[in-house]
This record gives sequence, C-alpha cells and structure tokens, in this order.
Amino acid sequence: SLSTRNCPCEMSQLPPKSPLASPVSEGTNSRVESLDNLSMDSFWLEVENIKQSAEAEQEECSLADVKTQEEGEAEAEWLQDAGLSDLLGDRASENDNIVLLSTLTKTQAAAVQRRLDTYSRSRRRKNKHPVRDVRDIFGVVSSEETAAEKEESCPDQLWHNLRTSNVQRKTQDYSCTVRNPGKEVVFNMDIAYSEQAAVLLKGSFLSESRRLKDGNALTKFKIPKGRLGVTRIGDLSAQDMKKIPTLALIELTALCDVLGFELKRNKAAKLKTTEKRLFGVPLNTLLENDQKLLPNTKVPLLLQALLSCLEKRGLETEGILRVSGSQTRIKNLEQKLERDFYSGLFRWDEVHQNDVSGLLKRFIRELPAPLLTAEYLPAFAAVQNIPDLKQRLQALNLLILILPEPNRNTLKALLEFLSKVVARENNNKMNLWNVSTVMAPNLFMHKGLPNKIPEGKEKQLAEGAADIVRMMIHYQDLLWTVSSFLVAQVRKLNESNSKRYQFCDKRIKNLLRKIHADKDKVEKNQAEPSKIVKVHASLLLKDSLEVHLNNATRVADVLRQFQKNLSQNGWNIVNTVNLLKCNNSMECTNLLLYEVGGNIGERCLDPDTYLLDLYHINPHAEWIIKQNPSYPRMF
Repeated sequence: SLSTRNCPCEMSQLPPKSPLASPVSEGTNSRVESLDNLSMDSFWLEVENIKQSAEAEQEECSLADVKTQEEGEAEAEWLQDAGLSDLLGDRASENDNIVLLSTLTKTQAAAVQRRLDTYSRSRRRKNKHPVRDVRDIFGVVSSEETAAEKEESCPDQLWHNLRTSNVQRKTQDYSCTVRNPGKEVVFNMDIAYSEQAAVLLKGSFLSESRRLKDGNALTKFKIPKGRLGVTRIGDLSAQDMKKIPTLALIELTALCDVLGFELKRNKAAKLKTTEKRLFGVPLNTLLENDQKLLPNTKVPLLLQALLSCLEKRGLETEGILRVSGSQTRIKNLEQKLERDFYSGLFRWDEVHQNDVSGLLKRFIRELPAPLLTAEYLPAFAAVQNIPDLKQRLQALNLLILILPEPNRNTLKALLEFLSKVVARENNNKMNLWNVSTVMAPNLFMHKGLPNKIPEGKEKQLAEGAADIVRMMIHYQDLLWTVSSFLVAQVRKLNESNSKRYQFCDKRIKNLLRKIHADKDKVEKNQAEPSKIVKVHASLLLKDSLEVHLNNATRVADVLRQFQKNLSQNGWNIVNTVNLLKCNNSMECTNLLLYEVGGNIGERCLDPDTYLLDLYHINPHAEWIIKQNPSYPRMF
C-alpha cells in the first residue's frame, strides 16, 4: 500500500551527500556511470543548499502537519472531490450523481462502490444515519440474479465476460516492453487505463519490474491518432476542462485499485498569509494581481521573467541550475524584485545567471503550497512504486489533469524551460538526469509537509523523485494530452445534463450495458457515406464555406480548401490583416478549426481529425475557423 510516509517530499532530514550507485542499467559505459554518480551527488548537494537557506532565515518546517484521518474521512473527501458528494447525504438528490455515474466504466464504477462501502461501514460503526448506497439509486438487486452475474460485478471478475481471443488481441496493443528502447511503443488513450490494466492483469502480461533499469535510453511512446484526433490540454474550453479533474481522479483511483496500490492524499493545508507581493505568495493570488496588469495571464509574470532571462543568457552556462549562486546576493535580489519588479525598474541584465537560477528554485520552494499541491504530492511521489513504465506515465498523466489550472500551467512553463536546458547539454553539461536530480528536491521538498522518512529509504526516495521529474520533462507532450476516453466521458456528461437517465431497477452493471448497447445502435446508424456541412469563419469572412465530407476528409483538408478559396474566389473578407501568408505552401498553420456546441463546449481540432466521424459523434455542433492564438496578431 502506498502511504504518505514513503514520500520524497519528506526529505529535509536526509544526509547532505551520499555516494550512491547511479540508477543506470548494467552494461552502460563507465563515462555515463560517472556522470550519473556526480548528478546524484548534486541531488544531495541541492538538499543541503535548501537546508542551509532555510536555517539562515530560521524558517520553521511545520506549516501543516498531516493529521491521521479517522475511518471513512478519506473516503468522504474522495467522494466529494470526485463530484459524488450527494451520495453522502441522507436525503440528497441523486440527479447530478446519476449523470456522472452513467459515464463510468466497470473499473471506475467498482472504485466508487468500494469507497462508498467503506464509508457506509464507518457510518454504521458510529451509529449515524445510513448513507445512500449506489445500489439504492439503481434499484435493489433481484434475488434471481445468478452467481455468475455477482462475480461479474466483483472487481476480481471485471473481465469475466471477455473472450480469450479478445484478451489476447488487446494485450498486444497494451503491453509495454522497454528492452528495445529504439522502437516506438503504442500508448493507447482510447480505452480507460484501468480497463487496460485489468486486461493485462488477466493475461498475466508483466512488464519490466524495475523502473530505472532503462538508463538514459528512455522508451519512445507513440499516441495512435484515432479518427477523432488527439486532444491536448488547452484544446478544450474552460467549461469542459472543469469536468476533467473529477473524471481523472476516479480513473486514477480505479487504476490504483487494479494495480493493488492504495491512493492516499494529504489534507489541503491552510496557507499562511504574507506581506510580500512575489515570493511566498499563493499562485492564485499572484495570477489575480498579474491579470490586473495583463489580462489572460496564465503563468505568473515573475516566473515568466525568470525563465526568459535564463533562456536568453543562461542556457549556455556550464552547470546552470546545479551551480549555486550566492545566497546573500539571491536574498538581496529577492528584496529588489519585491520593490521594483512591477514598476519595471529591475535590471535583469545586471544579474548573474547562477543567481537567476537560484531565484527560480527559490520561487518554487517558497510557494505556500507545493507546486504539485499538498494534496497530491504524496501521489506524485508514490508513482515511483508502479513497476511498469507505461502505467507510471498513465498515472502521471491523470495527476497532471487533476492539478488546478494555475499549478498545471506553471508546471508546464517550468518543464518547457528544463527541456531547453537539456537540449543545450553539449554546452552547459546538464543532461536530463542532471537536471532532474537538481530540480527534484525543489519540487518534492516543502517546509509545510512532514519531514520524517523511514530509515534506509533515502536512496530509493531520492532516485524515485528524480525519476518522476525526468519523466515529466521527457514525456511532457504525452502527459499534457487529454485521453480520448476522458473526452468521450465529457461528451456523455454534456449530453446527460439535458437528458436524465431513468433508473427504476437498474444497477451500475446493467446501466453500463444499456449505455454500450445504445452506443452500438448509434454506430450502426452512422453508415452515412457523405455529408455536406457549413464551416463558419465569422471573424474572417462574411460567407461560410460549404464542405463535402466523405470518409477521407480531414481538418487539414478543410483548412487548405479554405485558404484556396480565399486566394482564388475573391471571398468577401472582413479583416484581411488577420490572415498570414502561408509561404506558398497550402498548409495554413495560423488557422485552426474548432468544434463548438452539441455535446462539447468547444474543442480545437487536431489537423488529422476525420470530420465525417466527428459529425456522427456530434451532429449538432458548429465548426468555426479561428486564428491560432499562439500566432501574433497582425492588427
């Protein structure tokens, strides 16, 4: 079981240095081993620097002790965070819960039921009113239900009704092998991770048992693009993204249940107020202040300035991030920034680059709550205990989606910068493992969390924390993708908000069968070979574009057709300066096609999305061409 005690966030009592063996696979040449041994030493050096900095300022390391929760408390918090708090009430309306429950897979439903059962037992022991059982909503189980059906609803028998041939076929897609690092491995996002894990468990397909034995040659993963394309974080509207964290939490819990791990979370800590304006200020407060100066700011302006300064003058600096600047100068610079940053009087060109990297790390450490959040820092740390690389990445992907938006955006900005540092390795001598070992203590140590760790766990926790940072840097494009199965659940939630399911005597299992049967019926009716639709570009044109869809029509084809008609047909253009030249290639990269309305709020479409398939999934949506917000506007 995973516990908050086994967590590298609790490292303030670790020894300053340790001549640890590096986590490099046997057979790696001695030069690489030497480099990685040095980089592990830099991990302990960074820990010592952090401790010395804290001691110099006489900081207390007891902001928020984690209290032991009574039985049922953790389950109650989980149900609330998963959007199922109504199930805890004695006379609560279950309408909203029914909508959410109706979207769940078998493994997800089993995870919900397991926590409701635990909470119910704790309530009964305390002689309180009984809670609502999920089965009360779907109706009482019939006494004629067969033993086989009961087994099927049990978590250990989730895939009882899968044919052997189907299991074998799926495991070929899901199995992860790291023995051939040069080969791309499929990373399936169409089917829930917990369902994939259940299939692997049934087939006893075991992957490599040790997480760090792949050395510097990390496995290459490829997300297969389905007919509906890939959805990145940022492609969905804020309205739809608000639904993702609860769905991701349920799926993460289901995945941990299947893998046999207990997902434990800290209670949210109460943040201490500060009179400062920059360092030690909550992310939300920073962004609120920054947005008064620059609307739509998503990453704190101070962090943007620190990263920009380092990108301009520090990427080539040998040992950047690892070589510590002067603590006295860094403290003085912090005071100057507090005074002059917003007035624009701070002179970045006068600052030594190692001092800027010290300020960057200090900014991260001084956040009142960890960047990875107090609640989920133990879960991020516990990812190291999952033996299979692909499943570790699945868990990390879900944790990234659970993070609050300010934390997720700030983390992404940091990881993008760290990737640039690694890309200049030949000049700055900072490879991926070096950067990871230096940054891990700054992300996983926090003065507001417990500082006791089990004896003898230092090496494992240090390597594990560094490996998690390494995965976040190296696989960030994959980790910032919204899985297709989550997007499908969001669509189902949006549909169900206006069309409530009627539950008379249905259980979760029967409900899911009905949903899947309905889906099959819809798919059978989707044999329409072609369709003519209108694509709007109201900000660019007064006219709409009429598009003939067939099975081969993709988003990129429509954008090319749009660009061609602009240049040849003399359309009535509203604002010509909105359009950038495409260098005579037919790829108009500054334009994007959005799916708006129907069963989605808004979604920016992958250029490889097949539009006829999308039309069948969401026939009531409008399709609108807009300018890419990442391109500079010409007006």
